[in-house]
Amino acid sequence: MAKLVSKTYGEALFELATEQNKSTQLMEEIEALRRVLVQNPDLDKLMKHPGIPKQEKGGILNNIFKGRISDELAGFLQLVVAKERYGELDAIFDYFIDRVKEENGIGVAYVTTAVELADAQKKAVLDKLLNTTSYRTMEMHYDVDASLIGGMKIRVGDRVVDSSIQSKLEALTKQLLQIQLG
Repeated sequence: MAKLVSKTYGEALFELATEQNKSTQLMEEIEALRRVLVQNPDLDKLMKHPGIPKQEKGGILNNIFKGRISDELAGFLQLVVAKERYGELDAIFDYFIDRVKEENGIGVAYVTTAVELADAQKKAVLDKLLNTTSYRTMEMHYDVDASLIGGMKIRVGDRVVDSSIQSKLEALTKQLLQIQLG
């Protein structure tokens, strides 16, 4: 359900931004708004509190952000609060940012390895991803997970390439367990 909500609202926000040629501007504004919300966890708690009427929550947001954020984003926040979807705001913003990046040819890759990669290795991974995908640029996120033993996992969008030793050992274990001794 949450995925459907984030897609519906995120897509609506993306269409609005695209119509007005403000998708990149709105993405930057959303990222700044997220930083403000992270720095003020009490506001988040207040907005998610079930005992506070949605009209009052809308007024609070209006008092805080009116004139500080674009009218499009302020109106969107009011809509989200009015429809009681504030709890889905992070997922909605994630969807919107992903759509804007996709539209601008920016891929987001999550690379997990057993040990830290050297700069030359990171460049080789980046170059390989740029050559094998349709993205013009890549936003790279590196992580270390010693349980992989060796190799790497790469996730770009909903595609995953897993060449870790851990996954190969798991596959081998499954094959061995299926062998019928007789």
